[in-house]
Amino acid sequence: MELPAYSVQELNESIGVLLERGFAPRFLVDGGVLKPVLKKGHLWFTLTDGDASITAVAWASTLKRLSYVPEDGDGVRVVGKLNFWAARASISVQVLDLRPSLTTVMRRYESVRQILDEEGLLDPGRKRPLPAQPRCIALLTSVPSSALADLLRTAAQRWPACSLRVVPIPVQGDVEAKICAVFDQLDTQWAALGIEAVVLARGGGSREDLAVFDGEQLARRILRCPVPVVSGIGHEDDITIADLVADWRAATPTAAMVALLPDRQEQLKLLEQRAQHWRQALSLRLRQRQEQLQPERQEQQRRALLQQHLERRRWKLQSQGQLLAALSPKRLLRRGYCLLRDQTGRLLRSGQQLNPGDGVEAQLSDGVLQLQVQTWHAEDSAVK
Repeated sequence: MELPAYSVQELNESIGVLLERGFAPRFLVDGGVLKPVLKKGHLWFTLTDGDASITAVAWASTLKRLSYVPEDGDGVRVVGKLNFWAARASISVQVLDLRPSLTTVMRRYESVRQILDEEGLLDPGRKRPLPAQPRCIALLTSVPSSALADLLRTAAQRWPACSLRVVPIPVQGDVEAKICAVFDQLDTQWAALGIEAVVLARGGGSREDLAVFDGEQLARRILRCPVPVVSGIGHEDDITIADLVADWRAATPTAAMVALLPDRQEQLKLLEQRAQHWRQALSLRLRQRQEQLQPERQEQQRRALLQQHLERRRWKLQSQGQLLAALSPKRLLRRGYCLLRDQTGRLLRSGQQLNPGDGVEAQLSDGVLQLQVQTWHAEDSAVK
């Protein structure tokens, strides 16, 4: 069997053709980054798993689109394709996209957490209370998104009186500086817009996708926010640095609105309970006051009855007085009559009670006369 003969160039080109035909045009590869170097705008590094390594390159055009630039020691997942340089028969991985591995994300998370914790910025005592019934809330999230839909729906159900200011932010990739810039822009508008709280939200995703909320710069910007910040990022089990520094950490965007807004149905029920309480309290107070006034009312009734009795007695006495006045001897005296009494003061009813020479006292209307009997004439008899 005759062996094929190649020149070096032909051999290398044949290898390149085999690789091109027999290898996937795109693939995923996980590894660690070693010695990244930027040359003429291109990023070169070694990709290794500890047992083997290969050169990787992100061309300048690709590097501009990447949301994450790896550092030495970072674990990464690369979307790439093979590059074969025929002149030297060298193979490298051309990076099409690149993301940090979960290990890298959590290592960076822990590094920032330790820095903030040492400064006391994660102390629960520095967290601010949420407003009881906020009138205006700023919603910082991507637009459009399922997170925004959840926020708006929950707010409409729970407390539609609250005004919502939707502020679009990017939530994927290397966008920490852009989110901080949005906070900076709002700095001059908090009071003018009447914003009382902020919700920083992002829907579900991998923990690697949430790494943007692990940045130290964003954490410090949240801490400087003049109003309370509620975070609603990812799923219940996902905790980011933004969650740690927020005044309230909610598991999801929906939970963030539940924490921040009262339930109108519960508030209506509470108002009805309070109204019922005040009605009962007022009714009890009225009964107590009535019981307190009962002795006074009875006393007033007793006095009224006594007054009526006195009025009747007064009227009766007045009537009797008028009768007595009508029958009074003085009235007869004023009409010209007089009363005669003997010397003992006995009232004389007949001349037979006297003898000539007896002294007689005559009582007139305006005085008393002392008289002496000379004679007495009976109406139907002779002189005695």
